[in-house]
Amino acid sequence: MRILYLPDEITLLLFFIIWPSIQLGGAWLALNLPNRFYSAKRFPFKSYNFERNGQIYQTLFRIKKWKHLLPDGASVWKKKGYQKKHITSFEVRNLNTFLIESCRAEMTHIVPIALFWVFFLITTPLITWIMFAYSLIVNLPCIIAQRYNRPRVIRLINNLHQNELKHPQALL
Repeated sequence: MRILYLPDEITLLLFFIIWPSIQLGGAWLALNLPNRFYSAKRFPFKSYNFERNGQIYQTLFRIKKWKHLLPDGASVWKKKGYQKKHITSFEVRNLNTFLIESCRAEMTHIVPIALFWVFFLITTPLITWIMFAYSLIVNLPCIIAQRYNRPRVIRLINNLHQNELKHPQALL
């Protein structure tokens, strides 16, 4: 329900202030939640049956064709950010870190979608729903990329564990 009736120019200016604040605030929140909050085995980050281990995103959206175009927000947070664009080490420890950071990245993009409703306070319902569409357009590709990559990394970790069990001498 709209509670602020401001001139259109001020409302438009607020859009340009609110969206970056929500995006950066979501990233800040995600970065500052402890790692134990992020588990690829728990809601909302776990892979669901309908996702077919991430393959649904290739089938429906052809993710392999465009995911390389997505920015990696880790560069914004130089000291705390973890680069997810390319896996640099295939050691299990690094892959587990990747899983945590993938969940963190997903949370970073869930928050702005969840907070679109603040626009109901300053504008009409139609404009608010346009803002919701905007938040989906901006954030869903990043969420899809995380949900596509995570099952693949989990499968890689499982394969590494299987190889260790089959060939324990390789660890020496």
